[in-house]
Parts: sequence; structure tokens; C-alpha cells
Amino acid sequence: MKTKLLYIILFCFASIYSLEAQSDISFKTICKKQVSVGEQFQVSYELNSDGKDFRAPNFTNFEIIGGPFTSTSSSVQIINGSVTRANTQTFSYHLRAIKEGTYTIPSASITVDKKKITSEPCEIVVVASATGSSTYSGNSDNTKTNITAKEVFLKATPNKKKVYQGEQILLTYNIYYTIPISQLSVSKSPSYSGFWTKDITENDGSLQQSSTIIDGQQYNVATIKEIVLFPQKSGDLIIDPLDLTCVAQIRQQRNRSHGYDPFDDFFGDVMGSSYTNVRKDIKSQPITIEVEPLPSANKPSSFKGAVGQFTFTSKIDKNELKANEAFTLTLTVSGKGNIELLELPKPVFPPDFEVYDPKISTTIKNNALGIYGSKKAEYIIIPRVSGDFALENIEFSYFNPSLKRYETLKSDIHNIQVHKDTNTSSSVIYTPGQADIKYLGNDIHHINVNNNILSITGSTFFMSPIYIVIIVVMILTFAITLIIYKKVNKLNKNKALVKNKQATKIAKKRLKNAHNYLITNNQTSFYEEFSQALWGYISDKLNISRSQLSMDSVKEFMLSKDVSEDIVNEFVDLLNNCEFARFAPGDPSKKMDELYQKGIELITKAEKLLK
Repeated sequence: MKTKLLYIILFCFASIYSLEAQSDISFKTICKKQVSVGEQFQVSYELNSDGKDFRAPNFTNFEIIGGPFTSTSSSVQIINGSVTRANTQTFSYHLRAIKEGTYTIPSASITVDKKKITSEPCEIVVVASATGSSTYSGNSDNTKTNITAKEVFLKATPNKKKVYQGEQILLTYNIYYTIPISQLSVSKSPSYSGFWTKDITENDGSLQQSSTIIDGQQYNVATIKEIVLFPQKSGDLIIDPLDLTCVAQIRQQRNRSHGYDPFDDFFGDVMGSSYTNVRKDIKSQPITIEVEPLPSANKPSSFKGAVGQFTFTSKIDKNELKANEAFTLTLTVSGKGNIELLELPKPVFPPDFEVYDPKISTTIKNNALGIYGSKKAEYIIIPRVSGDFALENIEFSYFNPSLKRYETLKSDIHNIQVHKDTNTSSSVIYTPGQADIKYLGNDIHHINVNNNILSITGSTFFMSPIYIVIIVVMILTFAITLIIYKKVNKLNKNKALVKNKQATKIAKKRLKNAHNYLITNNQTSFYEEFSQALWGYISDKLNISRSQLSMDSVKEFMLSKDVSEDIVNEFVDLLNNCEFARFAPGDPSKKMDELYQKGIELITKAEKLLK
């Protein structure tokens, strides 16, 4: 008895302590009451206990810049030997106001000791856009969340703003910053309408940083992108801005209004500062490029659109060979300009040379001045006759934008001596302009012009006996399947017939359910299911809607189907007994069993007569 009394006293003390502890728990919202459109601000939820399962509210009408940022702090006080320990959890969000109006941020929630507690909702007034920095003032911190355009900005710099059509432009995107930044990502790239472009950025995912001074301010600078542009039409072409997103670290200074706390200096820096990550959206300025058309005066006929500074060479791998042997002609254009876009000149070959399509290969490199490289065409050529031949010089023309004129380069003339092929058994008579050649070496013959008769050799599967049998079987199978499908479809469309066929199946299912209720002695459910089985069977079997069924109509319809009057009377009596049996005196189990057996007997008799 004393032990039970001690447990009761301890339980009471624990309950009182728990109530006092819970009454001291607070979960408060810290936010500004008024902000301007576009201003970034902070909303914090502070809990003076240990909680879990934090649920943030829906920040409708505000853009979430970052969060949640979670921080935990603890303090210990010793007064007259009494130790007091306090824990604080803070959940912070950085938001941006989107449009004017008065908005309410709903309550946040958190669970403490298996009990859910909520914060107070916060009402914020958003006014028209204002200038100046935006600050948030809480109980203990001053938090700056606005980043000015002088702290972080993106600049696009072309190496030329006035060019000829087809002349390359090197466009560099640099980011300048005075505060730490990270997580750079392109949110929207320009379309570069009117330009052919090639990205030559080479940073391998890491930014090479340097420093520069602008208007007396020292900036860190990093190259984000390098693009080579080739204008494809003349006129003023506009390059749209590049949109970039980054995360900036903003240093926060702690307010010492609550006194000095050594933990601040231990976990922060010596001045008690900390850092907050804030997302920043920046974009480069639009750029207008003035593109001049290529001059029409003195344009050579061999000009195919090459613009830049180039060299042109032509070479063959052998000058002397036998008929039916191959040699290679290589044309190479090298230099700086639109290498990938230029078209190589096409040489002219003697009519008795067999020439294969050229293999085109391009080698591209880039440096601080843009794109340079080479484009090469390799022709494989087979002389089919002997003799002395000459490959005439080939012209390549391009426009030099630095000299503002067209230039034409010519290849050398290649003389080729082709000897007779001594390994062939047939001779070839060659005369210039010869139209009919019976043999070209020993591998190509003149077309056969005789009226030869073609005949089939061997056996074929088509129209064979097995082929005919398979076709007949497939046709019969299809016909039988179609007949069965139409018959089943016709039966399914006859709803009355479908209901008639399913009547017994549904009745048996309901009787089975009724039997289960009989076993468990559930009278109410048994009579309800048993009654539904009888009425449903009559409705489906005689194609009568439930609303038309009554004791008299059942008797009338069953007699019209030539059911014997004795069975009809038994069916009506069974329906009546089902309605009154539950209220009649006697053993309930015995009455339910008698009704169940009678119902099965009558449905079996009726099924034989109502098919």
C-alpha cells in the first residue's frame, strides 16, 4: 500500500513538472511588418525547446529565395548552484515580395514531446518598390538580405561591334563580384538570332578567377562563357541578355544588446558575425552588332562564302602509276575564320578517271582570338586508261575582313603519267572522246544486250501445297472467330436475356452470404440478404423492374410463364414468411435454417420451369 501511494505522489509531481515545462514552451514568428516590391526579407520561426517534424507554411504571393536554414543554440546558467539549461531552434526563410497588397503568412507547426504546437500567423504589408537596402530586425540579429548591382553583376563583352557578314566575333561573359558567390547556373541563354554560334568555353566546371579595379573598386572576375558568333545576315543584330543565377554569402553582424555570450565568438568569428546564403538573379546587358554586307564589287566567281584569313594547298601522293591503280588528291584550306561553314572548291578531272566521293575532315582549335583550324577533302581517283594527263590548278577565293577585299589562291598543276596495266589479259584501245569501250581492264564488261530468257530454279514455298493449306486454315479460323464474336455480341446486347442467364448466379451468391449470416446467427443481415436473393431472382428471371414487384405481381407474372400454381403459392408464402419470421416467436436459428432450405428448394424448382 505504501509503495502504491509513493508511485501516485511521484506521478503527480511529474505531471505538475510536465505542465509547467509545457507552459514555458514558445514557438514564435519573427518577420517584418512592411516590405517593398522586389525587396528580400527574412521570416524566422524560433522554438525555445527541442522539436521535430517542422512544417513550414505556404508562402503564397512571395518568392522563396532560400531556406529553410536551421540553427540551434544552447545556453547554461549557474545561479546559487542551480543549473539552468536552455535550447533554441530557429528555422529561417529568405523571401522576396512580388506584388503590392496585404498578405498573411499562415502558421508553421512543430512537434514537441509528441504534441503539435503552432506559431502565430504573420501579416505583411507589401508597398510600392522603394530604393535603398532592405534589412530585417529581429530580437537579436540585424540581417541584410539585399544584394546591390555593384556587389555582383554580369557583363557581356564582344571583341568587335562592327563586322562584315560571316566575320567571326568572340563574345565573353564575365561575372564581377565583391562578395563570395557559388552555385552558378545559367537560367536562360540568348537565342543568338541571325548568328551561327560555337561555344568554346573551357573551364572544366571550375572558374579561373582574377582581379580588376573598376571605378576605384576592386572586383574578383571570372569568365562564365565564351561564344564565337558568325553573323549570317547584314544589318543591326541584337544579342539578348544572358540570365544567370548564383548564391551569394552575406555576412551578418550580431547585435550585442542581450549581453556578451562567449559561444557567439566560439562558433562565429571574433566579431560575432555569421553568413547567410541568398540567391541572386543577374543578367548581362543586350548588345547591338552592326553587320555590313560583303561587297559585290570585284567578287570572284570562285567565291563560296569563306570569310577570314586562309591558305590553300593541293597535293597528290603519286605522279606516275599504272592504269586501274588509285592515287589520292588532297585539298586543304587552313586559317582563321568560319572553317566549318566554308565550302571547298571542286576539281575537274579527265573523263577517263573514276573518282569517288571525297572524304571531308575538319580540325578546329580556339584561342583568345577565336576559331582557327583546317578543312580537308581527300579524293580517291582511279585512271582506267593509259596516257599523260594534267590536273588543272584549282581556285579558292575568300574575303579578308582585315584588308576589306577578296583574295584568290590557286593550287599547282599536277601532271600524271599513267602506264598500261601489264597484268590484264585484255587490251584497251584509247582514243580521246571514245564512246564505246568493250573492256576496261578485266573487271568491267560491256552491258549484255542479248534477249536471254530467265527461269526459276529449285523449289519455292509460294503457291506450294503447304502454302495453300496454311492460307485456307487461316481464312476458316478468321471466319469462325468472327461468327462467334457476332453471336456473343448479339447476346450481350439483349439485356433481358443477359439478366435472365445471370439471375441464378446472383441468387446463389446472395444465398451464400445469407448462409454465412446464418452460421454467425446474425438475424438482421440474414433476412435482408435472403430477401434480396428472392426478389432479385424474380426480377432478373422475369425481366421485371424492382419497382413493379409486389406479392400480387409476382404471382401474376409467374402464372403467365406456365409455372404451376402450387410452386407460385409456395414462392409467395416464402416471401411472406421472410418478412414476418424475424418477429415470430420460437428458435431464431431454426426459423432461419428452415427458410434457407425452403428458398434453395423453390429456386431449384423455378429454374427448371423458367428457362
